[in-house]
Amino acid sequence: MRDGQADLIRLADYQAPVFHVPRTSLDVALYDDYSRVTTTLELERRADADPAADYVFDGVELALCRLEVDGQPWPKAQYDYDGERLVIRGLPERCTLLTEVTIKPHLNTALEGLYMSRGMFCTQCEAEGFRRITFYPDRPDVLSRFVTTIRADKARFPLLLSNGNPVARGEEADGRHWVTWEDPHPKPSYLFALVAGDLACLEDQYQTGSGRTVSLQIYAEPRDLDKLDHAMRSLKAAMAWDERVYGLEYDLDIYMIVAVSHFNMGAMENKGLNIFNTACVLAHPATTTDAGFQRVESVVGHEYFHNWSGNRVTCRDWFQLSLKEGLTVFRDQCFSADMNSAAVKRVEDVDVLRAVQFPEDQGPMAHPVRPAAYQKIDNFYTVTIYEKGAELVRMQHELLGAERFRAGTDLYFRRFDGQAVTTDDFLDCMAEASGLDLQQFRRWYDQAGTPHLAVQGHIEQGDYVLTFRQWTPPTPGQPDKQPLMMPVRLALFGADGQRLPLPDGSTETVLVLTQEEQSFRFPLHGQKEAPVPSLLRGFSAPVELDYAFTTEQLHFLLAHDDDGYSRWDAAQRLYHAAVTRLLSVPGEAVRAAAEDEAAALAPALRQVLARADDDAAAAALLLTLPSEQALADRLPELDVDGVHRAREALRAAIGEQLSSLWWQAEQNNTLAGPYRPVAADIGRRSLRHCALAYLAAAGDARLAGHLTVLFQQADNMTDQLGALRLLVHYGLPGADEALDAFARQWHDEALVMDQWFTVQATVPGETTLSRVQALLAHEGFDWRVPNRVRAVLGALANANPTAFHAASGEGYRLYADALGRLDAVNPQVAARMANACARLPRLPEGRRALLGGALRGLLKVPRSANLTEVLERILASSS
Repeated sequence: MRDGQADLIRLADYQAPVFHVPRTSLDVALYDDYSRVTTTLELERRADADPAADYVFDGVELALCRLEVDGQPWPKAQYDYDGERLVIRGLPERCTLLTEVTIKPHLNTALEGLYMSRGMFCTQCEAEGFRRITFYPDRPDVLSRFVTTIRADKARFPLLLSNGNPVARGEEADGRHWVTWEDPHPKPSYLFALVAGDLACLEDQYQTGSGRTVSLQIYAEPRDLDKLDHAMRSLKAAMAWDERVYGLEYDLDIYMIVAVSHFNMGAMENKGLNIFNTACVLAHPATTTDAGFQRVESVVGHEYFHNWSGNRVTCRDWFQLSLKEGLTVFRDQCFSADMNSAAVKRVEDVDVLRAVQFPEDQGPMAHPVRPAAYQKIDNFYTVTIYEKGAELVRMQHELLGAERFRAGTDLYFRRFDGQAVTTDDFLDCMAEASGLDLQQFRRWYDQAGTPHLAVQGHIEQGDYVLTFRQWTPPTPGQPDKQPLMMPVRLALFGADGQRLPLPDGSTETVLVLTQEEQSFRFPLHGQKEAPVPSLLRGFSAPVELDYAFTTEQLHFLLAHDDDGYSRWDAAQRLYHAAVTRLLSVPGEAVRAAAEDEAAALAPALRQVLARADDDAAAAALLLTLPSEQALADRLPELDVDGVHRAREALRAAIGEQLSSLWWQAEQNNTLAGPYRPVAADIGRRSLRHCALAYLAAAGDARLAGHLTVLFQQADNMTDQLGALRLLVHYGLPGADEALDAFARQWHDEALVMDQWFTVQATVPGETTLSRVQALLAHEGFDWRVPNRVRAVLGALANANPTAFHAASGEGYRLYADALGRLDAVNPQVAARMANACARLPRLPEGRRALLGGALRGLLKVPRSANLTEVLERILASSS
């Protein structure tokens, strides 16, 4: 490693490990100011390995106390440890290696390896945290059967958990005790987990399809025991869904989840012992929003599905990260779609993809789904790996169809069970099971960037001809792109709003594009007018669609298209066009122009509201304007102030012109009876708060009092937080009192207080920066808690463009200072938050200079390799 920069690791340099580790035995003794880890490894040199190659073990910041081979001390002259690697020379082909080390979990603020969270010990080993616990070949292609013994004070840590099944326990002197766990399935070190604490448990059972009974246990602090029911229901639903849809059954006698307050990610799929960020497992109507309930369901499903797509079949190396993550995200998306509204879920997933992943794919942090090289693998846990990776799996499902796709996954899990494999292995199974040639499809994994798909249609000799042209803009390190294999789901609508028959006899088809330019002919059967095309239905490929829809065609699709995504996309295009036109309107004239734009949109919006009873959640999505960031991302250059002014003017005008309908929607979607986190009720609350937001933007004089009553009388967090946000963001009477009341009510609920911080950090305008400074100094702010850091700084940079991009540059300076301070505490979180600066090259010149200067100032002193890599890539893009 060079100063502040890790060495580059390349996929092309991959070499199989020198040795196997058939069995790993750990003895972990936990004390207040240190932990002692004694590790016994059975080693076998690979038959095809160089017999002269040294054995190399990863180990970071470990104090080596003992090293023995086959029960005898190993000569110090035959091993070296440089603080990162232990190299042992002269080991026999087969031997038993014992190491004893000490570590200091209580000082571990990076939250990698073994650390402490609110008085309990826990671990996070993906991607390279296990090397901070003991010496090991810490790579995913070394699979071993683990036996783990944990020792600790019984009074303080009555619960001792690890992977697999408990096989023995006992008492020790001085009030200590021990428990031994054995995992019968070989796994890589990144799936190791350990928890020691005093926790409450919600227990249940699940009977598998084959008749086995599995014990289900979800652990949390005693005060949070009443917040675990939803997670348990979600877990049982996920287990049943995986059996029904994929034929995959759970394989241990016990499945455990532990809620942890200090966690860098959402959750971790460690074999049989999942460790979760509290934000992804705790749920209660009084403290959790609808979105929070849905997130818990999704993440619980995601981590459970990893039991097969990630654990039983794992990735050979970290370049293949999307092999497990992309496939599992696709699986959890389908699960959530089946549990709720499939159409709404698809739109929500696409919205995240277009708002977050597309900008990543089009900026300095662009990288392929299967990267060719990396410096710090932690920096590649990105939306490209996860969400775009899931879209690649979805396209394979689209190309193969449900039946052949299932045959492909059956083959994949059967052939590679217990192995570490590659994305090519997965594609090979899909091709073999379906008979399709997917060779060209592999380019999706190796090419970065968002493809563009330009489409033109015209009538020719009685046929409707659609011509498709695809290209992908250059990305860092990849100036030239090749055409991709992509499925385009298509329907054609006639003037009567009905789908037209297609040549294959259906009214919907999937076109498979493989060339830079292709044309397709569709007979019109005597119809003289060109049909209205419904393109990319269901968002069948993750591309930017360029088709010159007229305003009339978009209104037509919004009224008649039966594809949820296509209707939403039509609405988004109408909103984008309206805001774009308003950007060119000077000064005070924007208000009158916005009224004209709102009047043009009003008939379509009235129609959506009239049909809202059919699907309130879908209606809310159709009626919601794109975010300021999403609007700005479609401009050649980010116009933060102009977009804010235009969007707010349009929202106010829509609020005024449809005022009576918004009040009607608010009243019609006010629910009686107890709170239920079910799809129908969630949709109605979503539509209600959409209506309230329009009324707030319009400055309706009645709203402040109405919101205050809603805030005070709410029996659920969705309503209470929704009212608070509007009161504070629009500076309405009662806002300060509501903030104070909220803090008094929820001061001891960390996840709820995260929302309190976020509401204030996202108030639009440069004056919010002084508020953010005060929040960072607040007694409730803690730099060591990633959730709290994201609630303030992440919210500022990603959800408050007018403050973060303040013309003075103060937002950039504040953020850069915060990144530097955070880097000293938790480099992984600091690097991920630095990605918010990746829009640097698209900023106007003045702001670009200010942000670039702030980031360069950060690098004037040594930073972690994580943060250095991200900052250097961002700065290189604007040089």
